[in-house]
Amino acid sequence: MLRTALLMHGSSMLYEVAIASEIFGVDRSELSRTGTWYELVVGTADGAPHPWLAHRSTVSYAEIADVDTIVVPSSDDLDDDPDPALLEALRAAHRRGTRIASLCTGAFLLAAAGLLDDRTATTHWMHAEELRQRYPRIDVRPGVLYIDDGDLLTSAGKTAALDLCVHLVRRDLGAAAATGLARQLVVPAHRRGGQAQFITPPAEPRGSEGLTPTLDWARARLDKPLTVRDLAEHANLSTRQLARRMHAECQTGPLDWLHHQRIARAQELLERTDASVDQIAASCGIGTAATLRRHFHRALGIAPTVYRATFRPA
Repeated sequence: MLRTALLMHGSSMLYEVAIASEIFGVDRSELSRTGTWYELVVGTADGAPHPWLAHRSTVSYAEIADVDTIVVPSSDDLDDDPDPALLEALRAAHRRGTRIASLCTGAFLLAAAGLLDDRTATTHWMHAEELRQRYPRIDVRPGVLYIDDGDLLTSAGKTAALDLCVHLVRRDLGAAAATGLARQLVVPAHRRGGQAQFITPPAEPRGSEGLTPTLDWARARLDKPLTVRDLAEHANLSTRQLARRMHAECQTGPLDWLHHQRIARAQELLERTDASVDQIAASCGIGTAATLRRHFHRALGIAPTVYRATFRPA
């Protein structure tokens, strides 16, 4: 089981608490190839049960030591002074290497603990400028749904917390588990809109207009040697105009977008087919198996065969 702590605080908001509880507190091990899911515990200042989650196992802030992930829900009072014990618990967990994810304005608590200094983060767009002004060392990105910065993750407002939690399932248990979860929750596994995602496909345009037809055209031709000029010609733009549009609408450049799409296609084929690494490399337009292995390891930190062994359904 992947032990996850929902760290409650004095101004926790019910919506984001409910999202985390639904995803990490309901056993959906049938979606995981290995039969693994999450074990949810609740963290409170003194270890007493929280009235919203009285049926959950509870630990005190000082006792959060052996969890894999800490989830910090949003705050409805950004002027409230955070509990020093909570901030120290976050710092101690971070020093131990525990992964910490904040939902919506929960990013202000991570910032108050000093964890987001010199890091990239997001929060609800209405509060992004306030986060930037209070904590100028943070690279605040208001136009994304969530940011995965490795051991620290932050989400934008409200339902973006759901996007981040589904992303955590994808990162921990694979795309098939995340897709199955999304179907049960009746939500999209990947939501259109500005996104900054770790390993998963990069952001897409905000609406049905813009670059969507060109990006869909390119995704259908990933096995071809596509160039930036090819994308620009399809979009009826110059290469410079295309680059500006992609940075504005997708928060990434054309070459990076193509690269991430090819890696994402390789992940999908590794999970869902018996194709060899050579065949997958050709299908993704990456060339040889050696080139795919190099790019795959650089993006995900593991070899394609290890990824398949981990996430391919039995």
